[in-house]
Amino acid sequence: MRLETILVVARREYLQRIRSKGFWIATLILPLFVGSVTVLPTLLMGKAKARQRVVVVDETGQVAPELTAKKPQEARAADLDFTTEPPAPDAAAQRAALDQRVLSGGLDAWVWIARDALASGEVEYHAKSISNVVTQRVLRDILSGAVRRVRLRAAGYDADRVGELSRPIELKPEKVAAGRGRGRENAEVGFLFGIVLFMMLYVTLAVWGQQVMQGVLEEKGSRVIEVIVSAVRPFELMMGKLAGIGLVGLTQFGIWLLTVAVATAPGVAAAIAVLPAGMALPALSPVMLLNFALLFLLGFFIFSTFYAAIGAAFNNAQEAQQVAGVAISFLVIPVVFMTAIINDPSSRFAVVMSLIPPFTPLLMTLRIGLEMPPLWQLLLAYALTLGFIVGAIWVCARIYRVGILMYGKKPTFQELWKWMRYS
Repeated sequence: MRLETILVVARREYLQRIRSKGFWIATLILPLFVGSVTVLPTLLMGKAKARQRVVVVDETGQVAPELTAKKPQEARAADLDFTTEPPAPDAAAQRAALDQRVLSGGLDAWVWIARDALASGEVEYHAKSISNVVTQRVLRDILSGAVRRVRLRAAGYDADRVGELSRPIELKPEKVAAGRGRGRENAEVGFLFGIVLFMMLYVTLAVWGQQVMQGVLEEKGSRVIEVIVSAVRPFELMMGKLAGIGLVGLTQFGIWLLTVAVATAPGVAAAIAVLPAGMALPALSPVMLLNFALLFLLGFFIFSTFYAAIGAAFNNAQEAQQVAGVAISFLVIPVVFMTAIINDPSSRFAVVMSLIPPFTPLLMTLRIGLEMPPLWQLLLAYALTLGFIVGAIWVCARIYRVGILMYGKKPTFQELWKWMRYS
């Protein structure tokens, strides 16, 4: 194996892709997409937020005063504006008039509280559209609280005192960590941080693994590979392609991380300013960054060797995609187990799954983002993954050595086995 030849191939692969318009378009699309599905809807919802005008007709005469005497906190948050109307002698005519006001835009909805509502627990809700499940849930909670207070007073209890005594508690999470003082860490921020890193690595591995397969297929289809292998050994060519495209993927991953850091910097600064005393945001330490870079490289080599062998063994993208689903499954399985690992990143299940080499890059990244694993687990994960990569490269190199020069016939699994044994 000639290292200088591998470096030449890697440099060619890196510069060819880094200079292409497709690379920069794909690199910019993800931040724009993430921004469009997170920031833009929030801005639009903020602009579109309007007061919900709700008319309440209360036949009991007890619930409506609870809604208008002091506006509940939930009503302020949902911007619900309650207006009460006494029940008319002709209920059918009153209902028809309220319906007409909804259709004409004079009000958004109306609620009818029947005489037996306190016993039945059912209240009518009428609106032009009943798909607003969030507003309905808030309204249901507000009405439930008002009805509860009325029932308590009817039973001889002080509703305000009962509400104060039955107020739920708030958990204040405090992360225990060695080597630092006691302090509370924002759990939601830590959770989102781990998820973002997990998904960025998932997308990068899926995209650039496919790029390796596509690059092999293109060279094989144009017969350029026949000229290349006359001067470069197949194994050197494969390692050069893996190293070059891996650096391209790492470059893209770094750009995404930098974009996320710049985009979230104002929000993080604002959050730090209003944090309660003793609470801290998750810190991105140099050790974490080093682990993320190493896990990315390991994950890239695992999946790229799979894709390189697939691209060399088949003649076109249609044939290769049928087998590529096997490699994709090793990316999908960690997503399936993601929720269980987030709930307890130090459980036996999480530890075992993160030590299985094809799953290690994604699941160990997720665990590090949530809670730094013990050193022995990291070292064992790296050792197992490196051993798996060596074996995968040995197998894929044998397939690659024969497959890049095979044309016209789709190989069977028996033929792939022969290539591995005799090449």
